[in-house]
Amino acid sequence: MPAGKPFVLGPAAGARIAVAGGCGGIGRVLVDALLAEACQVAVLDMAASMQAHPPPAEVLALTADATQPDELAAAAATLQQDWGALDGFVNLCGFSAERTPIEDFDYADWQRVVEGNLHSAFLLSREFLPLVRAGNNPAMVQVASSLAVSAAPGYGPYSASKAGMLALTRMLAAENSPAVRVNAVAPSAVRTQFMAGGTGRPERPGGSLVDLQAYGDALPLGRAAEPEDVVGPILFLLGPGSAYMTGQVLHVNGGLWQP
Repeated sequence: MPAGKPFVLGPAAGARIAVAGGCGGIGRVLVDALLAEACQVAVLDMAASMQAHPPPAEVLALTADATQPDELAAAAATLQQDWGALDGFVNLCGFSAERTPIEDFDYADWQRVVEGNLHSAFLLSREFLPLVRAGNNPAMVQVASSLAVSAAPGYGPYSASKAGMLALTRMLAAENSPAVRVNAVAPSAVRTQFMAGGTGRPERPGGSLVDLQAYGDALPLGRAAEPEDVVGPILFLLGPGSAYMTGQVLHVNGGLWQP
């Protein structure tokens, strides 16, 4: 970097960044942050999520369900035609069912959770990697969960699928280095609609998955995470400040102990 220039941590102005799940609680804050940095932004999300939280007018909005290969292929084709390449890709897609012990989990529900987390991460990575590989100093960020490394009763398929995402992150990093950096963020509970069902989905009958006040009180930092707490690390992993990082996981959890 030239002498006298401040060290840039996040993506550069003009960077072409796609955000899968960009209409969710973390996604909306991330999109606003990227636009504030003069990035070009594309959002991929389900139709119901797009309707509930339409992206800003300057964003390229692509309706697609991350579990549907044909819809992802169509979105990738649009990006290829409009932009030609991506400099960054963020996967924020995720889904959790009601807290249930593994022995009581219905197989169809197990499949839905694994499909909404691990299978979608695979499909998104497979479809958009060619575009990312063609970008400038490109990076991918998978958003997993602290439950990927720390078990909590009732979250069997969610925990297992998010752990799979961390393994997928390491595999993608190994297979695509040095052309593409691939890292992950693993947040603890974040104060978003996800806790009550997720953006674009019906509200969970049992209410929030977690009592966020009690959860936050038990953490060393004394509060649950806000979307902004996760967006900062994502921006860092997209930019030159993390140029020597790949296959890594940033744990964003308020000091929650991890094994």
